[in-house]
Amino acid sequence: MESRILGIAATIENPTKPDDAGLNDLVALVADGMSRVNSTILSRTGSDVAMIPEVANHLIASGGKRLRPILTLACAKLCDYVDAGGRGGDVKLAASVEFMHTATLLHDDVVDESDMRRGRVAARIKWGNEASVLVGDFLLGQAFRMMVEVGSLRALDILSAAATVIAEGEVMQLSAAKNLETDENAYLAVIRGKTAELFAAACEVGPVIAGRSEEEQAAARSYGMNLGIAFQLIDDALDYGGTSADLGKNVGDDFREGKITLPIVLAYRRGNDEDRAFWRRTLQRGEIREDDLATALAILRRHGTLEETVARARHYGEQARAALGIFPEGPVKSALLDAVEFCVARAH
Repeated sequence: MESRILGIAATIENPTKPDDAGLNDLVALVADGMSRVNSTILSRTGSDVAMIPEVANHLIASGGKRLRPILTLACAKLCDYVDAGGRGGDVKLAASVEFMHTATLLHDDVVDESDMRRGRVAARIKWGNEASVLVGDFLLGQAFRMMVEVGSLRALDILSAAATVIAEGEVMQLSAAKNLETDENAYLAVIRGKTAELFAAACEVGPVIAGRSEEEQAAARSYGMNLGIAFQLIDDALDYGGTSADLGKNVGDDFREGKITLPIVLAYRRGNDEDRAFWRRTLQRGEIREDDLATALAILRRHGTLEETVARARHYGEQARAALGIFPEGPVKSALLDAVEFCVARAH
């Protein structure tokens, strides 16, 4: 048991991989804080109910970039946060953000019937749907306990509101699934909710606990929101043009699950009758044959929708960069700007 815990701890302490080099400066700047976040994650997944730490640590120890909690620490550092009361507000909020994210992944895999997560068998395959949902609920409960401990009503409001918006985004995605009439605006509303909202909240709480102005809080939120949209759009493109290592799940999962993502939205509008008949058969009716993923990729390439999705991501990335203009130059701001490029460059 001790060696297993040490193994989990080692994975948590070293979440980034060599191809995450674009995040190196940001990771280095918050290394001390992240060490405390990782210790908090390990301690807060403890429970007398043995299945809870087993399921939670299966996903937590599988890696991931820890980008959201890193952003919380970085934005607090950007705003010169000082832990005067010794409550570790930045650390607890960063851990809360990671728990919210992990809970969402556990729930998502059940809804999407996913088999893989971060290159490993999904928790729902190993322990079942019920355990995945309930452990996700446990992590959300722990996240809110830590938020309360921080003692910032505004931070609690931001993150609790984010939890609501994320759930709304997931329901919106469920409603849009297999609906080929979904337009670009409707799709962007989905990803603002299910992905970008947590990025935005993770960034916003930093200046909040640092006692900075509403203008700076709004700027940090705008940075996170636009970064989150860019991040998700790149994921959409990678599902058709990336690798399993890029995604941490099987390439083509969105296609097999009938998800209508931006590359599909654009291709359906531009396609001929044959193209549209293909999308209706595969995505609406779920009649997927062996070579259909290759056909889907060919259609997307013919209409240039993967490249256009990446271009949209770059646009939102530029919006994220512009949002930081209010903050003075320095190593933290520079590293946050580099993080934007990292998120977009994953497509190359």
